[in-house]
Amino acid sequence: MQKYIDDFLQHLKYERNVSEHTLRNYESDLVQFYDYIAPPDKNGARRTVELRAIDNLTIREYMGLLYDKKKKKSSIHRKIAALRTFFRYLCREGILEVNPAKMVSSPRVERTLPNHLTIGQMVKFIETPETETVLGKRDRAMLELLYASGLRVSELVNLNLIDIDFSNQTVRVKGKGRKERIVPFGDHAKQALHDYLGVRSELLAEAELEKVDPLAVFMNYQGTRITTRSVGRMIDKYVKQCAEIHHISPHSLRHSFATHLLDAGADLRTIQELLGHARLSTTQQYTHVSMDKLMEVYDKSHPKA
Repeated sequence: MQKYIDDFLQHLKYERNVSEHTLRNYESDLVQFYDYIAPPDKNGARRTVELRAIDNLTIREYMGLLYDKKKKKSSIHRKIAALRTFFRYLCREGILEVNPAKMVSSPRVERTLPNHLTIGQMVKFIETPETETVLGKRDRAMLELLYASGLRVSELVNLNLIDIDFSNQTVRVKGKGRKERIVPFGDHAKQALHDYLGVRSELLAEAELEKVDPLAVFMNYQGTRITTRSVGRMIDKYVKQCAEIHHISPHSLRHSFATHLLDAGADLRTIQELLGHARLSTTQQYTHVSMDKLMEVYDKSHPKA
């Protein structure tokens, strides 16, 4: 079975162009299922698995084990989706005739509303970094750009210098599935980027020669490309410094970007393009976030409100 898992992962990487994060999730979910149906012995050897012997009952029993282990519904939903995609691939390749996961219902996952800041809170949060230092200028530029363009943190850390077009105030972003899009940014982000890039060389000078990435826009204090984990720690640090703001993640800036655009009258299709969502249904979650705004307008405007 391991051979088929490896072939499937190669298919995802080179034919479907999924992100490294998605690839790791698929691999982890499939190997966990493999461990369930053919657990390795102390030497790492497994019994031979007959793929055609795996049926919907096998997968339902696996789901039952996940429930017994108190796994979250969202986690179980993802694992079943991974199995369904894997077996669909095997059917397409002629290895199986029937997808055993097709008849297995995934647990219903409640969609949680995105956490976001008000415009006032966002302005206060972005202005938290002290811009007298190089790292302060870098942090301010990252926060400004995250909010100005709605980038995912993974897209932010992968930006290269050639991706920024200052004349048109746009960034070229490679999002999920390696799909490229062009996203605008405003004057505040432009100024913050200029301020940071003016001192970026001080960080670059700290890097060891073999680790230098001269194209990277954002770097850590060692002069190497910053990671998503570092951005998360940076945001946590400023959350602690900024009063009245709690429970904010890096993704909250992206949620705030979309919510504030919707509140200002932007249409969902435009927001979908800016965020790089493949499906409009993903973007529609922001209509729920903005319901308070809609009710406020209704109460002020409707004669019978």
